Amino acid sequence: MPHYHKAGEVPAKRHTQFRNAEGKLYSEQLFSTEGFSSDYSLLYHNHPPTIITNTEAPYDVMPQIAEEKMLKHRSLDGFKIKPEDDYLKSRKAVLVNNDCHIVLAAPKKGFDDYFFKNADADEVIFIHEGKGKLLTQYGELSFDYGDYLIIPRGCIYQLQFNTEQNRLFIVESFSPVRFPKRYLSKYGQLLEHSPYTDRDIRKPLFTAAKDEAGDFVIKTKKRGRMYHIHYGFHPFDVVGWDGCCYPFAFSIHDFEPITGRVHQPPPVHQTFEGNNFVICSFVPRLYDYHPLAIPAPYNHSNIDSDELLYYVDGDFMSRKNVTRGMITLHPGGIPHGPHPGAVEKSIGAKETKELAVMVDTFHPLQLTKDALEIENAGYTMSWAE
Repeated sequence: MPHYHKAGEVPAKRHTQFRNAEGKLYSEQLFSTEGFSSDYSLLYHNHPPTIITNTEAPYDVMPQIAEEKMLKHRSLDGFKIKPEDDYLKSRKAVLVNNDCHIVLAAPKKGFDDYFFKNADADEVIFIHEGKGKLLTQYGELSFDYGDYLIIPRGCIYQLQFNTEQNRLFIVESFSPVRFPKRYLSKYGQLLEHSPYTDRDIRKPLFTAAKDEAGDFVIKTKKRGRMYHIHYGFHPFDVVGWDGCCYPFAFSIHDFEPITGRVHQPPPVHQTFEGNNFVICSFVPRLYDYHPLAIPAPYNHSNIDSDELLYYVDGDFMSRKNVTRGMITLHPGGIPHGPHPGAVEKSIGAKETKELAVMVDTFHPLQLTKDALEIENAGYTMSWAE
């Protein structure tokens, strides 16, 4: 999805001999999406990335479905997900379908004794609390509060945190995560009417290759199972790479809101898209400026989509009793809108300081057992006052 980038040393021509100072061939690796038909990068390793020295029996990590079918507004208290030392154990899938999984995590620290690869899904990791670095074969990405980290499926990574209090909102996408098509020129540049530009996309900072032999464990998730695969050389032994498929960062604080004389529909907040779902960013913005404008959102029916909102920070005038890290789910098939009193209260307001991430899915989401453990009971009746 990002534009072409080159870092480190690469040969003048792809698929040709490329040797180090001692005359040893570097090992070329194609990292491609959708077979050989879409974005790709070429990485050059000191050693072949195929040298497996040991494997372990896989174990099940498939989300446990608690409710497969429902038609009821739900609310989850995301900050009730308990912090855990291990990053992978801290990840709890709370809402899932065949297109994406919604995951909450509260890791107390990063990990450097293993590597992780999601072989099934692109990952969009939203940093709600915490700061640190994402380490990959492509280099390092520093992250902070409000950053989206977009990690292509199959990308090997480690996370380092500078604090023990970390909260992550993660979308696992079983299709490539893209910029919305309407933001792009036919050649792939982000257009003038886009709420962010190519200048806002942060690419990895390339670091020296780690030319190390040893026992390196890559924990790899594939089809609901976790595999521990041991390799003989450090996976970050890359001397250079180029292409269009690599992890990147984008801050929600760099999203420029689109406003109007009357209330604008949710698509103006769209930030990314995958197959059958979109990700939107709600950021501080001026309210509508028609003299009779109603800033509160109008009641609306989600006929063919589930609407999930993850509340990050600020004052949400359309909802009562909102807390940081709360998730609301309004399923397709029944209308929803502002809580009682919110419409009148919003009239005359000039701006909002709200910050939230929305995921609209076009196939129903299912609740997991982890979701039921953090559910706010009675939310569906909160309009009946």
